[in-house]
Amino acid sequence: MKIVSWNVNGIRACVQKGAFFDYLHEHDPDILFLQETKAHISQLPEEVLQPLSYFAEWSSAEQKGYSGVAILTKKKPISIIHSLDNPIFDCEGRVMGAEFEDKVVFGVYLPNSQRPGRLEYKREFYKAFFALCDTYRQAGKHIIVSGDFNTAHTPIDLARPDENKESAGFLPIEREDMTDLLTERGYVDTFRHFHPNQPNHYSWWTFRAGARQRNIGWRIDYVLVNKEFIPSVKSAFIQPEVKGSDHCPVGIEID
Repeated sequence: MKIVSWNVNGIRACVQKGAFFDYLHEHDPDILFLQETKAHISQLPEEVLQPLSYFAEWSSAEQKGYSGVAILTKKKPISIIHSLDNPIFDCEGRVMGAEFEDKVVFGVYLPNSQRPGRLEYKREFYKAFFALCDTYRQAGKHIIVSGDFNTAHTPIDLARPDENKESAGFLPIEREDMTDLLTERGYVDTFRHFHPNQPNHYSWWTFRAGARQRNIGWRIDYVLVNKEFIPSVKSAFIQPEVKGSDHCPVGIEID
């Protein structure tokens, strides 16, 4: 089973570029999570809302042209999760989850901490979201969390760490929150599990100054799993060759 996460930075633009359907046809993911769809259901044609051979669900932000997440899955889940039961977070369309027999798979779009007050919002979102994950873990489910975390964890995860020590997405407290997930909370960063010391692997590049062509990027998109599930993960990958967004897809293959 191939599980992929992709911040498309606007699903309508991604479709117009041909990248969305090209990706489905060429890479054939079993589960595809989308972030930053930036569209309400009424703005999308049926072939995008429900692509052939996929069961799809969409969750939009109340604000038009902002945030939004979706899931496309070949196997229909037991249930769909798109709420943290908190209107402060749910109004932004940031969570999509699918419950299966032995696991719950999430696609999540964590807030960017750049604007005033958003760092605190992001940290509260962390707490609420991973508390939800804990309830499923305590019920005996494995957890897979994919998505745009808007955080580069360590200096190897961005091209210019020294220049970005005070930048949103690489602030010490944001990095500490990621460390907490990977230590105290018992999650594994699947890409680093398979590629522990490899530099120059990024998932986001600014549109400015030819950053993507020069590979001046950040790795801010992740697939995490609870540590008990890691033996079932066969590979983890980043696909920088896939265009259509300022992010590229990231994913894992599991038994």
